Amino acid sequence: MTNQLIKKEYSSSDGGKSVQYLKYKKIFECECGATLPEIDIAYTTYGKINEKQNNVIWMCHAFTANSDPVDWWPGMVGKDHFFDPEKYFIICANILGSCYGSTGPLSINTETGKPYYNTFPDVTVRDQIKAHEILRKHLGIKKIEVILGASIGGHQALEYTIQHPELFSKAIYVATNAVNSPWVTAFNESQRLSILADQTFHENKPDGGANGMKAARGIALLSYRNCNAYNKTQAENNEEKLDGFKASSYQTYQGEKLVKRFNAYSYYYLTKALDSHNVGRGRGGYQKALAKITAKTLVLGIDSDMLFPTDNQKLISKHIPNSEYAEINSFFGHDGFLLEFEQQNKIYAKFLNEK
Repeated sequence: MTNQLIKKEYSSSDGGKSVQYLKYKKIFECECGATLPEIDIAYTTYGKINEKQNNVIWMCHAFTANSDPVDWWPGMVGKDHFFDPEKYFIICANILGSCYGSTGPLSINTETGKPYYNTFPDVTVRDQIKAHEILRKHLGIKKIEVILGASIGGHQALEYTIQHPELFSKAIYVATNAVNSPWVTAFNESQRLSILADQTFHENKPDGGANGMKAARGIALLSYRNCNAYNKTQAENNEEKLDGFKASSYQTYQGEKLVKRFNAYSYYYLTKALDSHNVGRGRGGYQKALAKITAKTLVLGIDSDMLFPTDNQKLISKHIPNSEYAEINSFFGHDGFLLEFEQQNKIYAKFLNEK
């Protein structure tokens, strides 16, 4: 069992019963040069690998999600949905630095016997892919039919297909980018400032920085949606109000909801992993890096996404051989990939040549 201090009821759609754990008892060297004495990798699988190993779907989760895609993508994954375990072997690993079973800031440092907290290293997306590779080899998977990731899941999918192009037949990158933008970094730094302003974050305790993370979540939500979505869903029908507005209560509710299932230390370090994302680092630029991808590729944008605008996805598609671009029309901004199931069904079916 993992040594991660997590809330079990949020570890998967079935309360954690389907989550599996791999303990890697070797020194794990991070890209920044720091080392972890060992790591845990939490992962969830659905379905079975067929004899040809041509039904493997590797899903990369987004920022505060877990290893269970049925939990965070219920409209797309599960029995009778597009990614049906009766047809596919679906695997998703919780990313390094998160708080759902894989090693993160609240994990026990075996060298000190205490949680890492603020001594956790600055892990990168490449470190997260290094952990994915450890898991793939452990499971004996030799070929991945489709890798799919949205948002920072898309960062992982891009990195994975660049590092190991021979593994993948097809790739789907959704609402993501190849190089983190100053715009995204500005949102992330604003969130980190909120967390750092909460003095309890510096006290190194499991619930440290909770109020700061609550504020950080409010900032993030503004980038996940957009002004049109807020102006419609949070509109007031009482013109006499002086306080207690719907938009205010919505922000508070969402912040409190996250505090119940996440921790500020993982949140802080994952924003830093997001900031350092650059597929061109050490590879002669993003153009050369993207050109290494050999998988048949679909790049999907969301027309109302203000966090990762469609120009980001068009740029990715332009530099990947054998790539096509498609677009979702959504009212919900960046969160559209979590909500627009019908449109995605049609696009994925066409791309994969399925009904």
